[in-house]
Amino acid sequence: MACADVDMDIQGDDEGPNTSSPRTPPRLQHYQATELLPDDKGPLHDLLRKQPDVLGSLQMVSGILSVGVGIIFAATQEMKDSLFALFRVSQLTGTLFIFAGFTSNLLFKYPGLLPVSLKVNCGCIIVAVVAACLISVDLAHWTEQQDQQWRMELLELCVLGLEIILSVILCFWFFKEKRAKSP
Repeated sequence: MACADVDMDIQGDDEGPNTSSPRTPPRLQHYQATELLPDDKGPLHDLLRKQPDVLGSLQMVSGILSVGVGIIFAATQEMKDSLFALFRVSQLTGTLFIFAGFTSNLLFKYPGLLPVSLKVNCGCIIVAVVAACLISVDLAHWTEQQDQQWRMELLELCVLGLEIILSVILCFWFFKEKRAKSP
């Protein structure tokens, strides 16, 4: 919303009222703003224009998908069959990404969460890279009997790739905003 420093003086000719003839048009008077004032920008204005909450919502949805895949995988496979099941990779990464998406969504209401959201997203990247390495090791030791397991791990690897991309973008935006605001 634009603000103005308005001069409330009536702008018009300085003549008195025109009473000489009824055919003379009436004198026009109007108020005119003389100077526009810029809007006050709130905290994190430039960052929030990029809508990190959309990426945060995508993080939450992909985290829920990861948790769901992990639950299905845990219910259908033996723990000794893979590192993916042994370390509960999918549940761990899914929970972290749900939390990271939640903190990214809260930035609109609580701008002070920027450092927390930056750290959570950086931690999510690290955990997701380790998880992708564990899944890659499982896929390298794949056998013909583990066809269902192979597909689920490949799905989780794709979801992890999406989650890593989202977190990298958010970390870049958050770091840039934090660096711009620091003295």
